[in-house]
Amino acid sequence: MSKYNKLPKEAPLILFIKEQKEPLFSKKNRALLTDPMDDNNPITVQVLGICSALAITVQLKPAIVMSLSVIAVMAASNVIISLLRDLIPNRIRIIVQLVVVASMVILVDQILRAYAYDVSKELSIFIGLIITNCIVMGRLEAFALGNGVWKSFLDGIGNAAGYGFILIVVAFFRELLGSGKLLGYQVIPDLIYEMGYVNNGLMLLSPMALITVGIYIWLQRSKNRNLIEKN
Repeated sequence: MSKYNKLPKEAPLILFIKEQKEPLFSKKNRALLTDPMDDNNPITVQVLGICSALAITVQLKPAIVMSLSVIAVMAASNVIISLLRDLIPNRIRIIVQLVVVASMVILVDQILRAYAYDVSKELSIFIGLIITNCIVMGRLEAFALGNGVWKSFLDGIGNAAGYGFILIVVAFFRELLGSGKLLGYQVIPDLIYEMGYVNNGLMLLSPMALITVGIYIWLQRSKNRNLIEKN
C-alpha cells in the first residue's frame, strides 16, 4: 500500500471521548481545582450558597457530610451534562439539568440514610435543597454545557470543594467556640472552664455564621486586594 493511501490514525477513545493532547493536569486544568478554593470561591467571592453556610454549620460533622454530598452531586452532574451537551435541546436545558441534579441528590440522600442515618436526619431538608443550590445549577449552565467531560469533572470538584471548605471553616469555629467541642468530642479541657471560661452561646446562633463568613471575606480581601470591588 502506498504511503499516500494511508489514512491518519484517529486519537484513541476514552469513555467515547477523543483523547486530548493537553495533559490531564495542565496548568489550566489545575486552576479549575485551585481557583475556587481561594480567588474564585463560590461563597466568599461569587456570594453563592450563603443559606446552607448559615443553616448547617453549627456543628462540624454535618458540615463535612454536606460538603462531601455536594462534591459528589456536582462532579457527577457536571460529567453527565457534559456528556449530553450536544443532545440537549436549548429550550429544555434547565429542565434536563434539574432532572440530573435531582437524581444525583436522591442517590446521595439514600446512601446517607443507609449508612449515616443520624446525620441524614440532622441535615433534614438541606440535602434535598442541593437541587436548588445556585452553585450547582450555575456551574452546569456556565461550564458543563460548553466544555468536555474531564474539565467539567474538575470544575465540579473544584467549586464543590471551595464551597465545602468555607462550610468546614465556619463550622469549626462555631462548634469550638460555641460548645467547646469538635465532631462531638470535648476539645477545651475542664481546666479552662474551672478558670472561668464560658462557651460563647452566640456562636450557635444563625447570625454568627454570616459574621464568621464576613470575617473570612475581610481576611481574604486583605491578602488579595484585587478582590475588592471598585466603585
